[in-house]
Amino acid sequence: MARVISVEVEKFPIAGSFTISRGSKTEAEVVTCTIRDGENVGRGECVPYKRYGESVEGVQAAIEGIATQIASGLDRRSLLDAIPAGAARNAVDCALWDLEAKASGRTVASVLAPQAAPLETAYTLSLGEPETMAAQARLNADRPLLKVKIGGGGDDAARIRAVRDAAPHSRIIIDANEGWTNADVEHNLAAAAELGVALVEQPLPAGQDEILRRIAHPVPICADESVHQAADLDALAGLYDAINIKLDKAGGLTSALLLRDRARELGLKIMVGCMVGTSLAMAPAVLLAQGADFVDLDGPLLLARDRQPGLEYRGSLVFPPTPELWG
Repeated sequence: MARVISVEVEKFPIAGSFTISRGSKTEAEVVTCTIRDGENVGRGECVPYKRYGESVEGVQAAIEGIATQIASGLDRRSLLDAIPAGAARNAVDCALWDLEAKASGRTVASVLAPQAAPLETAYTLSLGEPETMAAQARLNADRPLLKVKIGGGGDDAARIRAVRDAAPHSRIIIDANEGWTNADVEHNLAAAAELGVALVEQPLPAGQDEILRRIAHPVPICADESVHQAADLDALAGLYDAINIKLDKAGGLTSALLLRDRARELGLKIMVGCMVGTSLAMAPAVLLAQGADFVDLDGPLLLARDRQPGLEYRGSLVFPPTPELWG
């Protein structure tokens, strides 16, 4: 019996709005791939990202374009060559992992992370004026790790200071989303160091970051938009100290595992991050993130409504997925 593939576009409201240097949104629009093989069903979720030239319609069409190959038994390794890295491949890859788990009776956790444990995730504060960001920080000052969106023009050092003053005991990651320039990067890095920031993520636009090779790194600098797959890593030597692995960038868990392992060989710190999606998108990333230096898998915490069943969150702890959700 051939597999049956379906693709669905779903929308989940965000609690309030989510703002970064490239704009704001009030809902998470996700694409879910479902693969049925007899009584077994595997699911994977992705979030198309305009920054990488993706759209919901394009991702849906890409998955439907390889539906015949999937129905005929396409496996995860062959998938790496069948479709480029990106959101569409992620949804299919994660659905295949889930399907394999359901068919074998062995969870993905038992294969990849038998000692999988709860992880401390960052909680994201949206970009705003310093006083607005300080108010967000005060509401979340009991969280041990905050991720702060900056890089939207104005005084980013003031934004960082406002958050630090409002949440003096939290570790802080700042994410400029490519919003800094050669003219302000050193000033902003120095301010981050002064305020005890733990990590600075993607300060400069991808491909326009050569200055990072020549300037001091008083705070570790993490590549996000500059890295998608393991093949990207050699070009980052001397530029970055860490990488942010996202399943939607890497094109699935299979590719993300290769990226993680190669980064570790090169001595880079590992961050596992996410787009704003539901627990179905976060579930495989929780397993990928076991042993990571930084974890940013708070997507469901930013939503007004998540899937049921979803991941279990207790404060800033996120627990490994149950098979009812994924894997």
